[in-house]
Amino acid sequence: MKPRLCLITSVVESLSVLLRGQPRFLADHFDITLITSPSPQLDALRDREGVDVVPFKMPRRITPRADLVTLRRLARYLRHIAPDLVQTYTPKAGLLGMLAAGRARVPHRVHGIVGMPLMEASGARRRILGLTERTTYAAATHLICNSLQLRDWVRTHLTDRPVTVIGDGSINGIDSERWRPDPDPAQRRRTRHTLGLDPSHLLFVFVGRLVRDKGAAELVAAFDQVRRVHPEARLLLVGHEEPRLDPLPPVTTARIAAGDGIVTPGFVADVQPLLAASDVFVLPSYREGLPNSLLEAGAVGLPAITTDINGCNEVVIDSQTGILVPPKDPGALAAAMRRLASDPTLRATMGRAARHSVVDRYDQTRFWGRLLAYYQELLDGGR
Repeated sequence: MKPRLCLITSVVESLSVLLRGQPRFLADHFDITLITSPSPQLDALRDREGVDVVPFKMPRRITPRADLVTLRRLARYLRHIAPDLVQTYTPKAGLLGMLAAGRARVPHRVHGIVGMPLMEASGARRRILGLTERTTYAAATHLICNSLQLRDWVRTHLTDRPVTVIGDGSINGIDSERWRPDPDPAQRRRTRHTLGLDPSHLLFVFVGRLVRDKGAAELVAAFDQVRRVHPEARLLLVGHEEPRLDPLPPVTTARIAAGDGIVTPGFVADVQPLLAASDVFVLPSYREGLPNSLLEAGAVGLPAITTDINGCNEVVIDSQTGILVPPKDPGALAAAMRRLASDPTLRATMGRAARHSVVDRYDQTRFWGRLLAYYQELLDGGR
């Protein structure tokens, strides 16, 4: 009889996008149950991964009364299914999942640290987030992290307990067969045509939540500087805004809505064709764990411009696979964008190096094997 593993995230996209394929792989070795917030996507997730999917309400914002109800229900459910190991990702799922698993006496409780909103918080919000993290860690038996430098930050600021990084980081590695350059120029033209773009446009692409913490305001400001020198430049913003949780400045929202060189398709489930149709990937985040979007862009063969912060500077090698810039600096960001806009040879050289580097360090099959070995060692009592 296989041991039972329960994976818990607060939003379905963490399972359907970031952890894609991992539950199906682990199902060869565990009885898997996925727990996440209710969503129309749950049936598709269940069919694709071939495992049980159970909905529990876990809004990302702070909702004490509703969270207490979820905690009680989740603890009751975990006592019923009696998993051998519970793995949580994201802050809200980590807090509720680890506390519920503790109440249910789950022997192995692993929390995955994949980002740190605390880094950019201040005042009461910072105190609440710090308490949330420490409470989660105290309820967990083990901690893993998707970034080497984030691990060091956590050990310095939040806990002196061991924190494990699987391989070189990430939570799922990268599927280098799915994420690869598209050798068909016709497909690139077709993708651009659907976006209202033509082959002559120089396309910068961003994939992620359109929020302050991702540097979206600086990116839009930098792009307008680039357009003055390179009128052929276009900016593709793939993702959606979060006006309640992390709103953009009104001037940025208005500029995005105006268009004028900025294309906004919204959330796109499969961004591979969009990346393959682009020229440069840009991610000017203030904070990260280890960004999947940089792995995807690198595997597709795109040079990246990103901030010199933990996670980002682990994936991107400055001046080799992309360019690192200081966070919150639209001038430096614009300079890097102009540099790559004016040098197609450099873009191609960096793009080839990016794919080689990402595939060499973050291969998904190798990552899954290391994760499986980690879980099996826990269950065997080795840690």
